[in-house]
Amino acid sequence: MRCIIHTRYYFHIFCMEQVLSGSTETTAGGARNFFLLGTATITLYASALALITLLFQYIDLLFPNDLAYWHDPYQGPARFAIATLVVVFPLYIYFTRRANNDLRAEPSRAGLSIRKWLLYITLFVAGFTVVVDLIVLINAFLGGEEMTAAFLLKVLAVLLVGGGAFWYYLKDLQGYWVSNEKTSKIIGIGVCIAVIASVLGGFAVMGSPSTMREMRYDQERVYNLELIQSNIISFYQSKNRLPEDLNELTDPLSGFIVPSDPETNAPYTYQKTDALSFSLCAEFTHPSPETSQAEYAYMGDNWDHEAGGTCFSRTVDPERYPPFQKSAIAPQF
Repeated sequence: MRCIIHTRYYFHIFCMEQVLSGSTETTAGGARNFFLLGTATITLYASALALITLLFQYIDLLFPNDLAYWHDPYQGPARFAIATLVVVFPLYIYFTRRANNDLRAEPSRAGLSIRKWLLYITLFVAGFTVVVDLIVLINAFLGGEEMTAAFLLKVLAVLLVGGGAFWYYLKDLQGYWVSNEKTSKIIGIGVCIAVIASVLGGFAVMGSPSTMREMRYDQERVYNLELIQSNIISFYQSKNRLPEDLNELTDPLSGFIVPSDPETNAPYTYQKTDALSFSLCAEFTHPSPETSQAEYAYMGDNWDHEAGGTCFSRTVDPERYPPFQKSAIAPQF
């Protein structure tokens, strides 16, 4: 109920303001102002957040953490950030330009309550972001933390986006862009170029979506080989021997079916080279990423590979994986 009363209160203020300012706009005109300014503000926040997220992902890829495992950037926040910028940022440019054109045609719109509220909220959010960003930087410095390139670049990215938004909308509040349309267009073109470069630059840093799809196939091949190896070990412990071929691993009771190549559906190559040794082979499209840390957790085996056919030689350690002892079943009387 209180929210309804406050909404009615601000609506009456907005209507009185239109009358006092000499505006002949109807309620529909007020709704139009709310739509243009509100949409421009929301798309601004979404675009700024997406741009910062995208820059963070680029920094993580260019300056990877040695302790981090490789991950497909298109499965993470970068993919959503690129999609957001492609869809939302043009809307921000469009609605901001429409609002500015309306303001130039009718300068009295500068005094609208909804416009002032949204401008001050934007200044608060941008200013608060910059302040927090600087606090994080100074706190890390005073704490003696290592000022890595990745950390400093992330601080700089937030500072540029947040500081740039604060500067632009502070000038907007002062009416600078209304009287300097040419400068406003230059700033808009510059921001558009920066955003487009960020999106296109991502393909150079992360690779094209088709390349990432091929790398996901390679990652799936490694997972399949791990699974096959695990079942070979289980087979050895149960049978006290290695399988002659992969078909012996198929178990209708447990439901295990030997996986095949996820892209070509071709079977993986298995060869028993000794009583305790075997090799597993697969065709990979790309070499292992430098940050893959292909020392996967399972048994600490190395799955680094080059492009093309790669074989992995394995030897079973009977002391580490001893065969299961088969106990005699006592007859029932």
